[in-house]
Amino acid sequence: MSLPRIAVDAMGGDEGVQTMISGAALARRRHDKFKFLLVGDEPRIKAALEAHPNMRGASEILHCEDVVGGDEKPTAALRRAKTTSMGLTVNAVKAGEAGAAVSAGNTGALMAMSKLALRTIKGIDRPALAALLPTLGENDVIMLDLGANTECDARNLVQFAIMGAAYSRIVTGLEAPRVRLLNIGTEEGKGTDVLQDAAQRLRGATGLELSFDGFIEADKINRGTCDVVVTDGFSGNIALKAIEGAARFVTDLLRNAFTSSTRSKIGFLVSRPATELLRHHLDPNNHNGAVFLGLNGVVVKSHGSATAAGVANAVAVAARLLEDDLTHRISADLAELGEVKLRSHARAKSTSDEGQAA
Repeated sequence: MSLPRIAVDAMGGDEGVQTMISGAALARRRHDKFKFLLVGDEPRIKAALEAHPNMRGASEILHCEDVVGGDEKPTAALRRAKTTSMGLTVNAVKAGEAGAAVSAGNTGALMAMSKLALRTIKGIDRPALAALLPTLGENDVIMLDLGANTECDARNLVQFAIMGAAYSRIVTGLEAPRVRLLNIGTEEGKGTDVLQDAAQRLRGATGLELSFDGFIEADKINRGTCDVVVTDGFSGNIALKAIEGAARFVTDLLRNAFTSSTRSKIGFLVSRPATELLRHHLDPNNHNGAVFLGLNGVVVKSHGSATAAGVANAVAVAARLLEDDLTHRISADLAELGEVKLRSHARAKSTSDEGQAA
């Protein structure tokens, strides 16, 4: 199956053009159907392509020297959307010149540009940032929102649940992913009014391709007991940073322990297969590629410090979402939710009319 080409912001990220191009090339070595629109400084991109002959016939370069700064405010970046590599990467999707956009640049600026250029899917009030996190189960867990919306109402959380479940069905193959709301406890009475309202709506929304399992606490996110964790962007970003920090703490602690003495070094050699498996499982590059769900187009955010392997994973995420038409899946689920509401309203009206007639 041929895919629309993927636009890559070659200038975004902490590691520079070389890493972005190397990542795209690695993705193409794994899947030779990938084609790219590389956006950025043409001389630097051409120099990076010299080491990757597999990219030459599969890539077109869109020259652009202007770059969005890592600490630049989204409002300022928006004013330069037509001249920056990030803005031109997103606009390529809007213009139909690419099927998806990948950038490792400023998250806030990328969200603002993507929302303005692509708009949200009908029925979605706000896009959400979703990412895959490792678990002890067979599948990764999808968590959203991770920072796009600091304040959310119940309607937003329900929409996030629908979008997250659609994404989960693509990456896990599950027919009805288990969805939970992040809360301070799992009891039904726990949490804010917003969480209680969202839970009630999800419990009553029959017909959706998801299984709402109530609430989950932050310490259970990686246990593998659910497939989608839904929360507002403020809580989600804090939880994500705490998980990432804990993973780094564990790996650093093991490294220090295994290098503290000769006996420890011998112990490391004996246990190296297990520690390598742990390192691989906790390496964020192996789960790189957060998605802005809810837009009329595919936009993937690569971590700013991602390696070439991490960038390759982000590209693969974009390609898979194109293959499985994520936007259509979300729209279909929203339509089903609308039908459920109409049926519920009709039943309520019929009951009311019967009561009045009696």
